[in-house]
Amino acid sequence: MTATVRYVVIGAGAIGGTLGGRLGQHGHEVVLVARGAHADRLRAKGLRLLTPTGPVELHAPVANSPADVELTPDDVLVLAVKVQDAAGLLADWAAAPVGDSTAGQTLPVVCAQNGVEGERLALRWFRRVVGACVFLPASHLEPGVVISEGTPVSGGLVLGRYPHGRDELVEAIAADLAASGFATAVSDDVMAAKRGKLLDNSGNALDAVCRPGPGWEELRSRARTEGEAVLAAAGAPALTRERALPQLAELGFATAEVAGTERLGSSSWQSLHRGGSIETDWLNGEIVHLGRRHDVPTPVNEALQLLAATSVREGLGPRAFDVADVLALADGHPVAHTGTRAGEPAAVGAERA
Repeated sequence: MTATVRYVVIGAGAIGGTLGGRLGQHGHEVVLVARGAHADRLRAKGLRLLTPTGPVELHAPVANSPADVELTPDDVLVLAVKVQDAAGLLADWAAAPVGDSTAGQTLPVVCAQNGVEGERLALRWFRRVVGACVFLPASHLEPGVVISEGTPVSGGLVLGRYPHGRDELVEAIAADLAASGFATAVSDDVMAAKRGKLLDNSGNALDAVCRPGPGWEELRSRARTEGEAVLAAAGAPALTRERALPQLAELGFATAEVAGTERLGSSSWQSLHRGGSIETDWLNGEIVHLGRRHDVPTPVNEALQLLAATSVREGLGPRAFDVADVLALADGHPVAHTGTRAGEPAAVGAERA
């Protein structure tokens, strides 16, 4: 890795936009990969990164696909899309030419995603995979604009080679991020940190599909407890954020108000708000998958997975269900949604006889 390294951020949304914005702000060459209105706005006016200390403006090259970038051996690919969108993009970028070779044979890809599936997918196409456990409160709801609420740093990342180990490349990436406003750590077992983050993210779907009310926090606790049980049954260690990245606590890391904005919900809530797909199958669904493999019941996570899928399929938007709906589905009873989509209520989970 040389001083001329360039970071190609595939998916310049909440996470990718914050990473790319801060790296670019601190002098690193960056390419932002995006699509649609977001890409159009980035090309026309640049990225506007809103932070607790004021806005950061970044004017960087914008690409829609690998065909728009002439890759070099000094590039680092940062995959920051949600995992449900990763497989096709990984295959496309791996096939992109790098001199007489391809990106999959030559370049590292950093999987800056929630869940634990992204690295496994990447290893199908890329020889060099870097896992990244990301703690980064951010939102992306408007084309060209990303809101980053972390202070006194934008967030933190635990980095490591996948499936295990570390090398000079990982250390250099961590150093670049540390110099760009992030707390970083390098681990020989980055997936232990990512499994810990998976437990944290088990509440994302609840925030996305369920209106707050009595019993909401208990449901969140139950979803996490189910996750802890399946990881224990699988013999898969999971590190808390405090153990994986103690620097954040030492820095007094917190979310802070960003002028003119309001944090409305988790990344899963944002997905439903935008009307897109949702990563629940790779968060709560990962817990359900492991539970089925190891004969550990996961009724709350299964209910949340089903309700998230229904919310996307029926176009319900965020928080279309109540705590009672989640509890009923977890107990095996079908639930009729009460969402905003016009039409007759649809039965959710009726197949759970």
